[in-house]
This record gives sequence, structure tokens and C-alpha cells, in this order.
Amino acid sequence: MREVDVAIIGAGPTGLFAAYYAGFRGLSVAVIDSLPEAGGQVTAMYPEKMIFDVAGFPAIKGRDLVANLVQQADSFGPEYLLGTQAEKLSYLDDRPVLSLAGGESLHCGAVVVTAGLGSFAPRPLPAAENFVGSGILFFVPHLADLVGHDVLIVGGGDSAFDWALALQPLARSVTLVHRREKFRAHAATVDRVRALPVRIVVNAEVTRLHGDGAVTGADIVVKGGEVQTVPVDTVVAALGFTADLGPLTEWGLALDRRHILVDSAMATNQPRVFAAGDITEYRGKVRLIATGFGEAATAINNAAVVINPDAHLFPGHSSDVG
Repeated sequence: MREVDVAIIGAGPTGLFAAYYAGFRGLSVAVIDSLPEAGGQVTAMYPEKMIFDVAGFPAIKGRDLVANLVQQADSFGPEYLLGTQAEKLSYLDDRPVLSLAGGESLHCGAVVVTAGLGSFAPRPLPAAENFVGSGILFFVPHLADLVGHDVLIVGGGDSAFDWALALQPLARSVTLVHRREKFRAHAATVDRVRALPVRIVVNAEVTRLHGDGAVTGADIVVKGGEVQTVPVDTVVAALGFTADLGPLTEWGLALDRRHILVDSAMATNQPRVFAAGDITEYRGKVRLIATGFGEAATAINNAAVVINPDAHLFPGHSSDVG
């Protein structure tokens, strides 16, 4: 069993800022995430999307925000345990013990849960169930990989239309297919896509993918039974994600549906366990990245006092410490 001052569960923006702040407080840190790379939902769902409500950045890509947060935290050398899951919470000598999926255990001074929506998985594309080959994406890690491709986007939500906006200038063609006539996406975004040379097919479904080893085409069945076959190099299945708190539901945490209840110190009902970011719930909660940053600092500073009762809750200003 290894010792660590603070274990942070979730490597999204809130967790990464918590890692920085724990290092700033002189605490050793382990960051745990079931995804194989840092960034959480931002990396998995919209790495190339512009974010406009992060303080100090008029606009910043999701990927760049994550890179900056990792760089900021790296000044204190946090340990990353990625591609693994914190499965069990127990206590030894009144301190939390986290049992990880790989069999390792961490004896912690405190735990900070910054798991966002919990573990999440993309909703499958039915037409791809029996397709054996490449070319099926649920998000686009690198836009440049699809330069010159015939891209088929399936979905009618914000993600589908965001990908259409981002890919249209790069791809050879973009076709968007939605099974209904009305879209869930923001109306202004829909209007922007309609103004571009993007083919939008409504009241339709993708029923079959063609190709041997890679996607080469797709059958689209429109209302009335007409079948259209289009050339395709890449399918982006923007059908949303299902979220699950997973083992967290067995930790004895007070929950409100899929969120962890916390007090003004970001403390949960379990000793030495704090939470911050989208996974938390309290009266007046606003789920924004900007809110998560403040909650991360609050959680870490309160955890620091729990770990060392002689420590001060307010650490001073970073500009004074250097």
C-alpha cells in the first residue's frame, strides 16, 4: 500500500486544477481516471471545440485548455494513474484507502472526487454493430486526420453540429443524418451549418456501412423507404454518451440522483472525502468549468487543514509565494 496526501479521482479540468492547487499546498498528489489520457469530458467529447467562458481566455480550444492545466500542475509533479478506476473506499487509521482496479491500494490523507459525470461511454451506432473495420468515431481527437475525407455525421444534437462546423472547411464532403426533423442543437448553430455546403438529411437513419477493413460507404434510409448510398471515409457517431457513477455509488456517499452532496467546504458526508466540479450538488449549483476551478481550490484548501490541523485554511496568494 502506497501513501499519498491527496488522491484526486477524475482528470478533467477541475481535477487537473485541484492537482495544481494540492501541489501549491505542498501535498503529494495522485490523479486517477478511467480514461487513458487527461482531460476528462473535454478531451473525450470536444477537444477541438472553442470554449469562451474560462476566465482570462477570450476563446480557447478544449485541447489547449487541458494542455495548459497539465502544464500548470506539472510544476509540482503529480502522479497520473490513467486507464484505471478507483473501485473501493475503506479506512485505515481513520484515513481513506482507495483500492484500484489493477490491485493497487492508496492510503490517502484525503480524497477529492472530481469525476464530472462519472465514467461515460458513447451510445452505439446500430449500423456499426456488425461492421468489422475502421473509420467509426464517437468524437474527433484530431481534426487534421479527416482532411480530404467524405465524412458522415450521425446525430442531431450540439456535438453533431459542432463537428459539422469544424470539419466542413477540412473535409471533402460532410453529410449530417438525423432520424427526426427537429434538432436538439442550438438553433443558431443549426443556422450556421445550414449556411454551409453541408448536406443535411432528416427523417432518416444509417442502416448499413460498406467496406472491408475500412468504411467506404453507407446506406441511408429516408422516410418512405428510399435508400441512398453515399461514399464515406469516416463516420462520426455523435449520438451522445451514457454516464454512470459506477463504484462511487457503493462508497456510502450522500447522493442526489447522479450527484454528490457537499457542504460549503466541498466536504461530503464521508470523513476526509471532498468533491468538486460537475459531480457535486448543493443549493444554487451552477455546472461550469469556471465554477469547478473555484470548488477545486476550496476542496483542496479544506483538505489541507484536515490532513494537517496546524495548516492555515488560506494559503496566501500565489503571486506572493512565487
